[in-house]
Amino acid sequence: RIGLQLRATLENITGLRAAGEDFRWYLKLKCGNCGEVSEKWQYLRLMDSAPLKGGRGSATMVQKCKLCSRENSIDIISQTIKPYNAEDSEKFKTIVEFECRGLEPVDFQPQAGFVAEGAESGTPFNDINLLEKDWNDYDEKTKESVGIYEVTHKFVKC
Repeated sequence: RIGLQLRATLENITGLRAAGEDFRWYLKLKCGNCGEVSEKWQYLRLMDSAPLKGGRGSATMVQKCKLCSRENSIDIISQTIKPYNAEDSEKFKTIVEFECRGLEPVDFQPQAGFVAEGAESGTPFNDINLLEKDWNDYDEKTKESVGIYEVTHKFVKC
């Protein structure tokens, strides 16, 4: 199991999280057998499921390595998806875990589909895009700017 940890500076905002079954986790994946890393960003979604060879259940993504032809899989463990809250600001926190069988995530690109709410007001902010590693808006209820800055990540073994 590999955990994706996020670190960001939150301004007047809390509960930053991936929204919905169709949220796209954009990853670059490495084959555990030969070490080949995908050139393109690939995404995983909770709603996706592919059968494993030999009827051994299913996984979020099953793919054959282009280089060594080995079948590898990776699964999003849904109950590990956690919000990144105001008290987590500027600290690394695991926001999701992946069950990896032959595929290992080596890079993550946050994109659209995050949601959060105003720390004081509870104002919902939907479809936050973190591609630029920074995001800001304005909370009408509190008359304050809100933002997410300096988004970074790392992977940890769980």
